[in-house]
Amino acid sequence: MKSELTLPQSISSRTEFKRKFSLREMYLAAVYAPRAMLTLNKNNKTKLVDKNFIKRLQLAVTEVSGCAICSYGHAKMALRQGMGNEEINSFLSGGDGFIKIEEAKAIMFAQYFAEAKGYPKKYAYDSIVEEYGKEKAQIILSAAQMMLAGNMYGIPLSALQSRFKGKPYKDSSLFYELKMLILGLLLLPIAIIHGFLRYLSGLPNERFDKSTDDE
Repeated sequence: MKSELTLPQSISSRTEFKRKFSLREMYLAAVYAPRAMLTLNKNNKTKLVDKNFIKRLQLAVTEVSGCAICSYGHAKMALRQGMGNEEINSFLSGGDGFIKIEEAKAIMFAQYFAEAKGYPKKYAYDSIVEEYGKEKAQIILSAAQMMLAGNMYGIPLSALQSRFKGKPYKDSSLFYELKMLILGLLLLPIAIIHGFLRYLSGLPNERFDKSTDDE
């Protein structure tokens, strides 16, 4: 008998944004998402990085972003893949009780990636390459990229859904929610073409802040 899915109250009863994104940030996230998806699809065949490790990374990103719809959807997927409800809720609550030692650095990077809105410091990613190797590091980055892009679309959708239930987010407006969803979808094909042109130009599927904390 499968466990029944329950989400932390902070997610299921959310009435305000935990993180709020701009249309520009949504567009940039969409530029990197298609190639990130291809990397994850390839990993599904090679199994270089365990699928539950990928799911834990994505739950960690979702927790930082605060996307209610994404939290529910990915929690259901994680439950189907065999993760326990308690473990899922720990990641969605920002807890560390279920973080494995060998995964801790990657989970912290995923959380930082989300906090940096997809524009982390280069040295943070370099430490992931050093810890896991270049190929695994690319998969870890791709998991974070895909999840954050999904969050950026899911957050205004969560707010709109809450509005229809008579509980509009305090710091939102119908104009903002519709603008992000409609323009985000209209800009998506352009972002995909942009990402493809980057690929043809030989540019890596990554975007980093190369400054140091002292700058």
